Amino acid sequence: MTRYDFLKSLGFTGAALMAALTSCVHDDDSVVNALTISPTDSGTITQPTTSTTSSGTTTQPTSSTTGSSTDLSTITNRLLTINLSTATALKTVGGYIAQSGIVVAQVSAGTYVAVTQTCSHEPQKAIIFNKTVFYCTKHGARFDLTGKGLNSFGSRGLTVYKVATDGTTLIVYS
Repeated sequence: MTRYDFLKSLGFTGAALMAALTSCVHDDDSVVNALTISPTDSGTITQPTTSTTSSGTTTQPTSSTTGSSTDLSTITNRLLTINLSTATALKTVGGYIAQSGIVVAQVSAGTYVAVTQTCSHEPQKAIIFNKTVFYCTKHGARFDLTGKGLNSFGSRGLTVYKVATDGTTLIVYS
């Protein structure tokens, strides 16, 4: 069901229907196809089409992995521990997982970024990763890899967490 059909089914007509249809749309917003997770295999993802930021450039993340010599036992304030051998979605660039209120994505070969899953536009757990940006599936807020908002809905930004890996385990911490 489209948004138009939904609003019509609620009884919106005429000017009220047009006002409701245009109330959440801004010129700098764009449509981003969301990743689809297969219901039979939560590790299988279907990649969407590529999108770019409004400036046409991709920002490098401030939070990335460190080399295989990282001693993970020294990390305090752990928020999430992920076994990379079982996290199949994180084995490919562009893949992501959402777990314990955190979205972790592999943004380039061996580089991971972790952000809060709760959107700053409206506090709903709707953040996903879409190849180059984090995206809210509820209202279209977009965020770069540093958590900076890329459109009006994302203007408040996202919390970005620190990540470290030894190649087999990934730790998200604050």
